[in-house]
Amino acid sequence: MPKKRVRWSLAIMTAAAVAMGSVAGSPASAQDLSGTFVHHVYFWLKQPNSAGDRARLIDGLKTLSSVKTIKAHHIGVPAATDRPVIDKSYSVSWMLVFASKADQDSYQVDPIHLAFVEHLSPLWERVVVYDAEAID
Repeated sequence: MPKKRVRWSLAIMTAAAVAMGSVAGSPASAQDLSGTFVHHVYFWLKQPNSAGDRARLIDGLKTLSSVKTIKAHHIGVPAATDRPVIDKSYSVSWMLVFASKADQDSYQVDPIHLAFVEHLSPLWERVVVYDAEAID
């Protein structure tokens, strides 16, 4: 994997961890993600300037959040940040936290997920997934 992609991947995972409160020294009320499995999906729409396509994708992701094995989820769009390491070329991101890899595997074959892919995949031209297992 190229160095820039590795740095970008690490930056995304670090930002996600900070946002979800799993970094040492975070407030006591923050959620501990030890032992979890993170599944982060980036979508590039075929028509990136189509507000309708983006809204359809986001609505579909909201429907996906009802899958029982999902512990936490986040739907996002590129943030208004500007540093050389930031890739803002994607249209929508979908970050999921599962209790285990087995729960993520179950999500992949869940009928809600399969219907999402079947009905909405014509909207995107590219999807990139980063899966991460907790180290503790």
